[in-house]
Amino acid sequence: MHIEPGLIAAPKLAFAAVAATAVLACYVPRLVKQPLLLLHSVLAALFFSVFMQIFHMKAGPSELHFLGAMPIYLAFGFVPTLIGFALGLLLQGLVFEPQDLQNLAVNSLTLILPLMALHYTLGRKLVAQGVSRVQQIVKLDAVYYAGVVAMVGFWLTLGETATALGEWATFALAYAPWLLVEPLVTLAMLWLIDKARKTSWGALCFQAPAQAQ
Repeated sequence: MHIEPGLIAAPKLAFAAVAATAVLACYVPRLVKQPLLLLHSVLAALFFSVFMQIFHMKAGPSELHFLGAMPIYLAFGFVPTLIGFALGLLLQGLVFEPQDLQNLAVNSLTLILPLMALHYTLGRKLVAQGVSRVQQIVKLDAVYYAGVVAMVGFWLTLGETATALGEWATFALAYAPWLLVEPLVTLAMLWLIDKARKTSWGALCFQAPAQAQ
């Protein structure tokens, strides 16, 4: 889901930075009102960073990463996941890929906007009901990753060099196997987290499902 450095011109990067800052500014105040969300956001960023480093490869005009989006969303809640994505990308840029920092806002929006669309349409309702079946997780994954793929396509259309539709399709198809793999990871992680929530430290660290708003 990374947009490679140099693809997007500076004025468009500046626009992305303004947009990303505006989105984050809408949710950061919640960390002040609920300080525990800050801990959850940091944990979400750490989990996200680890997941991204577990697997990544070149796929068409972008990169394919194991994001672990649904495990993080269902474990920590919406706001910590949203902020954790931005913090995780910042951490990755500072530690592993300094050249990606110039596209920090672009890559953050690529992950954040689909998460917002998912949460305010399908995710919030499913979480309130309780997510426990593979079919529910597959539905969440499919909607989210369709949004990520669409965002990558959007940024490619703004690129300074033309990108063939076939290359974007290669990237899109590369995510298909994760629709099979990630639900299993999600179920395993949720099972472990349910066990951890029964401890004092687990109750502190992990957002309860009903509170993932």
